[in-house]
Amino acid sequence: MLERLRLVKNQYEELLRRMEEPETYADPALYAKCEKEAREKRPLAEAYAAYVKAQGDLEGAKELLGDPEMRELAQEELQQAKAELERLEKEIRFLLLPKDPNDGKNVIMEIRGGVGGEEAMLFAADLYRMYSMYAEAKGWKTELANLSDTELGGIKECSFVIEGEGAYSRLKFEAGVHCVKRVPATESAGRIHTSTATVAVLPEVEEVDFRLDPNELKIDTYRSSGAGGQHVNKTESAIRITHLPTGLVVECQDERSQYKNKDRAMQILRAKLYEREQRSQAAAVAEERRSQVGSGERSERVRTYRYKDNLVVDHRLEGESRSFSLAAVINGELDGLIDALVTHDQAERLSRQAED
Repeated sequence: MLERLRLVKNQYEELLRRMEEPETYADPALYAKCEKEAREKRPLAEAYAAYVKAQGDLEGAKELLGDPEMRELAQEELQQAKAELERLEKEIRFLLLPKDPNDGKNVIMEIRGGVGGEEAMLFAADLYRMYSMYAEAKGWKTELANLSDTELGGIKECSFVIEGEGAYSRLKFEAGVHCVKRVPATESAGRIHTSTATVAVLPEVEEVDFRLDPNELKIDTYRSSGAGGQHVNKTESAIRITHLPTGLVVECQDERSQYKNKDRAMQILRAKLYEREQRSQAAAVAEERRSQVGSGERSERVRTYRYKDNLVVDHRLEGESRSFSLAAVINGELDGLIDALVTHDQAERLSRQAED
């Protein structure tokens, strides 16, 4: 492990040296590439440097143990050095965990109303608003690709893209069935109902990562059904693409340009097919999209929004760390919840690494 860390440290220092060279500085693309690689290697390089220092402190403290006048101080420094080495070993084990290659990508999200009729669709609209507010707070860009809504303002289904550094790394934990317990706006007797909405989270896939065969696509144009005045009535700008081998269908009608809608639909279809291929290669995952969102049944929930108690409970977490303020979460303050899920994921992966 130390040899691997030493190699990373040397690579990091070489990248810093290259970034100072005039030819690198004069080439924006090359400089950006070196900067990105250096940023990725920096945590391990710094952890290794700290580990070497702690080892030196440990050896120095051991040498002082033989001096009667310095023995008490040496024992104190010895314990501090041991504790620091233990802390750094844990940190390094985490840093050496395999990185998700999709973490740096933009994200495509899909939300659908599940069990619960109109209330489920109103809840789906709440989730879309929640993610839009979170993206705005993070400085990310949100683009709606397709929306099928209801007369009461609910969402039957929608798909949208969130563009921003680290978007997928944060939002990938949102995939699954979300459950809400509250008195619906359509309930006259004041009874609490339980409804669901499903959330799918896909990394954005570039054409170089996954190519589509044009001969396997059926592309239809039609008139947009949403707001837009006379333009909607006159122009067939909406796009529907069917992937014939799998039967996957993607629609995009948010842009007024047919070409933009086609590009966005192709982007979403590419992401869906890439996800399907990736999941089929993973032996641990038996089903493809169903592994993310299931059937929308209440028993498959990953999170419950309990309005009466003003609580959001994430069922993947344990103890007190699983409950969060509903008022904060539903208004886009998701960092605390996502941080807890990231920590939980890291702990599980470290546990599996230790078992292996």
